[in-house]
Amino acid sequence: MIRVLLCDDHAVVRAGLTALLGSAPDIEIVAEAATGEEALAAVAHHRPDVVLMDLQLGSGIDGVETTRRLTAAPDGPRVLVLTTYDTDADITRAIEAGATGYLLKAERPEELFTAIAAAAEGRTTLSAPVASRVMARLRAPGPTLTPRELDILAHLSKGLGNREIAQALFISEATVKTHLVRVYAKLGVDTRAAAVARAKEQRLLP
Repeated sequence: MIRVLLCDDHAVVRAGLTALLGSAPDIEIVAEAATGEEALAAVAHHRPDVVLMDLQLGSGIDGVETTRRLTAAPDGPRVLVLTTYDTDADITRAIEAGATGYLLKAERPEELFTAIAAAAEGRTTLSAPVASRVMARLRAPGPTLTPRELDILAHLSKGLGNREIAQALFISEATVKTHLVRVYAKLGVDTRAAAVARAKEQRLLP
């Protein structure tokens, strides 16, 4: 029996997944969580084999940071991302955080069952559109930004200034400026607006 924990901030989605996965004879839903913090606590208590993780969780830590903390723990569970987001930035951040697989919510139930079984065994499963994006980047790689650079770029796209970005990420303004210089160089731009525009062209932003 594969013990699964659901982490999604939408109660309706959790209810639907619970009903769907309840029809699988080899899957047991041991807990649900609406936030990253709840997921961390629930995992410590219930010790699931697989965590189905959404990326956007509202307030608190997001799905990527939750994934990073779960997979960094000794004997942590496998994390299978289940989301609607398929940008290069989302995929890269999730995989670098330690996610075993990356599935889109548009997948058929059979694909989800298969992915959960694969995750429990430590095997990687990617939705077809996600796999295609990964292969496209490998064949014709664009700018490769670090997770921190992607975080800064995401805040930049919201119109935040250096001081606000520094406060949001708990780093110094000088560090923000250093990262921005590298981002500009990698994207081949020299202004904040151009950086955001180029990042959207390259699908580096959600």
